[in-house]
Amino acid sequence: MEMGFNIFIRKEWCKGCSFCIQICPKKVFEKKRDGVEVKEVEKCIGCRLCEYLCPDLAITVEKEEICPKE
Repeated sequence: MEMGFNIFIRKEWCKGCSFCIQICPKKVFEKKRDGVEVKEVEKCIGCRLCEYLCPDLAITVEKEEICPKE
C-alpha cells in the first residue's frame, strides 16, 4: 500500500488569505472566487505547512492509504 494525503478545507472558515498557496512547495492549491481549493491533491507530500500556517485553522491534512491500480 502506498501512502497519500487528503486535504480538507473548511470553506466556512477560509477567508481566502492565500497563505497556503504561497507556502505549498508542490503548488497543490488554487485561488478561486470564493476562497481556496485543492487543485492537485496527488502532488501533496504531507509537509503540513498549509495546515500549520493557516491563520483560520481551516485546513486539515490527513494520511490516506492508496490501493495500487491493477
